[in-house]
Amino acid sequence: MKIRLFTFGCFANKDNSEIIKGLCNEKDYKITEKNDADVFIVNSCIVKHTTENKIIYLLKKLKDKYPDKKIILTGCMPQAEYEKVKNLDIILVNTFNITNIIGAIEEGKDYLTVKKERKINLPKNDSKIIQIAEGCTNECYFCQTKLAKGELYSYPIKDIIKEVKNSIKKNKKIYLTATDCGCYGFDINTNLLDLLNEIISIKKDFKIRVGMMNPEHVLKYLDELIEIYKDEKIIKFIHIPIQSGSDKVLKEMNRNYKVKNFKKIVNKFRKEIPKINISTDIIIGYPTETEEDFQKTLKLIGEIKPEVLNISKFSSRKGTKASKLKPLKSEIIKERMLRLNKKRKN
Repeated sequence: MKIRLFTFGCFANKDNSEIIKGLCNEKDYKITEKNDADVFIVNSCIVKHTTENKIIYLLKKLKDKYPDKKIILTGCMPQAEYEKVKNLDIILVNTFNITNIIGAIEEGKDYLTVKKERKINLPKNDSKIIQIAEGCTNECYFCQTKLAKGELYSYPIKDIIKEVKNSIKKNKKIYLTATDCGCYGFDINTNLLDLLNEIISIKKDFKIRVGMMNPEHVLKYLDELIEIYKDEKIIKFIHIPIQSGSDKVLKEMNRNYKVKNFKKIVNKFRKEIPKINISTDIIIGYPTETEEDFQKTLKLIGEIKPEVLNISKFSSRKGTKASKLKPLKSEIIKERMLRLNKKRKN
């Protein structure tokens, strides 16, 4: 049997696709990049509206062109956008059931139960990415990912260490990822510090890159995290999304920190680790963002000058509290995007 896999979205999604490939390999299914496949699997993302539209277009195109072939939609969309995809006459596997992908292929049945699923120490094609947890503790008003991935579910440190040891046999660089690495372990009486200390104690030659951490969690163990980051095995890169330079907007987004907290993290990391690369995210055009709020964002980016700046236009996501707010005019958002991009280049 031939399987073609399309992957959209984050590092966790990419790792899920490697797990799918690994499970298929165990059944002697062939992974192909061509449309001569017997089964099409689309691993979906719902973070941006534009990406979601691309996925819906792809699904309809495949359905029209290959009406007799199995089409499976997995990833975040089956859970977060069920009403939108339930009538497409395709097989649905939500993000809690990646390990049931063979059942979906062979039996043609949906897997939509919500359960805890450890996506670790599973067969993979490529094991550079390691998931340490799924879900998060936050309730951000703009984010649909919580609807897809649920509450925080951290994997045991001993299981993560086992996968790291297996991975570094082939890879010199490992990527730790989660919905939010910053809150790792809060549900199992441990934390990211404990995990990283265990990893860097492994006596092998390798590097670790830590994934996104929300500022409010980093603040809980800032000094200790900086000390760990000084270790030669930790890649000097930290992704801490600010989203807005306005405390008012952050509060209206239900982000549990203030701009001064974010600046404290950045300034302390740069003081202690001068070669650190700071990555952050900005959402432009949140419905309550005024020109004054946006000016504060411009000022913040001008001050901290992050090495990596991910800019997104706000897009209303179904099921979120922000979706009930009146959106800003598209011309305003576009104009602010241009100004922020210009600020980034200066």
